[in-house]
Amino acid sequence: MEVILKEDILNLGYEGDVVDVKKGYARNFLIPQGKAIMATESAKKVIAENNRQRAHKLEQMKKDAEAFAEKIEGTTLSIGAKTSSTGTIFGSVTNIQIAEELAKKGFEVDRKYILIKDQVKEVGSYTATVRLHKEVSVEIDFEVVAE
Repeated sequence: MEVILKEDILNLGYEGDVVDVKKGYARNFLIPQGKAIMATESAKKVIAENNRQRAHKLEQMKKDAEAFAEKIEGTTLSIGAKTSSTGTIFGSVTNIQIAEELAKKGFEVDRKYILIKDQVKEVGSYTATVRLHKEVSVEIDFEVVAE
């Protein structure tokens, strides 16, 4: 079943994309939550016209994201966590702590755009990916240290 996304959904697509999903996912989650609409011919034409009109604005947003990526690139963070004597963290480090540390350095990034590939359960160095735009992402190194 084809639907048109009304917002970015991780691992599915970006706003305005026409994607093919299972009927149950569309009928039970995407459409009732307001995250998508049915992809009828008239809806596709409306989206195509909207995308054509927003092309300049989207290009500017991409340029802004690239400029921000250049600023944030190479930033290293140090996150303190309570640890046991073996170096294991009580709990784990999440994207919330990374967003807070970035905010302390002057970079406001929404936590839902920060992706950590591995679970952070021990002291050490890790990498997180920050998605600034659908075509622009930056890798940030962070180190977990014992408090």
